[in-house]
Amino acid sequence: MSANLNTFENIPIEQRNIDLAPYNTLGVQAKAQIFYSIAEAEQLKALYNEGLFRKKSPFILGGGSNILIKSDLKQPVLKILIPGIEVIDVNDREVWVKAGAGVVWHDLVRFCVENGYGGIENLALIPGTTGAAPIQNIGAYGVELKDVFQSLSAFMPETGNMKVFNAEECKFGYRDSVFKNQLKGKVIVTDVTLRLEKGPHKIEDSYYALRKYFESENVTQPTIQDVFDAVVSIRRSKLPDPALIGNAGSFFKNPIVSKEVYENLKNEFSDIPSFPADQNRVKIPAGWLIEQAGWKGKKVGNVGTYKNQALVLVNHGGATGEEVYEHAMNIQESVKSLFGIELVPEVNVIE
Repeated sequence: MSANLNTFENIPIEQRNIDLAPYNTLGVQAKAQIFYSIAEAEQLKALYNEGLFRKKSPFILGGGSNILIKSDLKQPVLKILIPGIEVIDVNDREVWVKAGAGVVWHDLVRFCVENGYGGIENLALIPGTTGAAPIQNIGAYGVELKDVFQSLSAFMPETGNMKVFNAEECKFGYRDSVFKNQLKGKVIVTDVTLRLEKGPHKIEDSYYALRKYFESENVTQPTIQDVFDAVVSIRRSKLPDPALIGNAGSFFKNPIVSKEVYENLKNEFSDIPSFPADQNRVKIPAGWLIEQAGWKGKKVGNVGTYKNQALVLVNHGGATGEEVYEHAMNIQESVKSLFGIELVPEVNVIE
């Protein structure tokens, strides 16, 4: 489904040689030669009419929480700030909520929980913006964005038109989507619509950490607010605040292996943990693999592995993107040497 945007010439201000350290949660130093702040979709059409997208594919910047910028960026950088949260449809059991791509994801989760809309409470405190959520198919504690996704609107730089994508067209996978593959760099998300539940909502509390939290708080019948509170508490205890220590959250995906491979590993590493992935495969916590390889809490120059969660790489101050990348590749090599498993970065590495 495609539609033309209003051609009103609302050209955003062009900025040059902007330091990107404040715009990425790892806090690595890099410069943007050209930088635009985008507050509405019409500004993208204006830039298209000016020929910006014919020159170079832009880099789309949301919350900067799931990226590693390795060096200065020569392509135009578009910082997406499109605001707004609204209920666009509702019935007895469901509600459809649309949010601008620039809305902070956690603010959207809080809005939904406060209004009694169930479905994304497990995704509380995931850093980043709403527009970036479907790119990554964000997930945590047994829930993924695809579980509640209805549609997204996106500007298509190649044609200058808008397009609406449904769930099938997004080709969601584990921390993956068509926007990280076939359509990488070819789509600019402007808003996202979620389909959530009103009233009674089946809570997802199968994760041990959630059950342990509820037990400690004497919560026997958790509500979506209880799940939200639990996830926020758990995440704050395990993950560093990017405002204090530069980090991009989980750096690697949890690897998924066949049950046969897992059983062979279990013969050698009897305490190796796992979670079901599907009927024939299991998911192994990448943090456990990294810790067993001796990297937890380890610091090399200005880069380190977080003391409380080996899955998180941290910038202790002054680290370059190349330094962080080299640290990550050294971890990857160690884990492969020890377990025969190749970790895949969850963060998007920007060359």
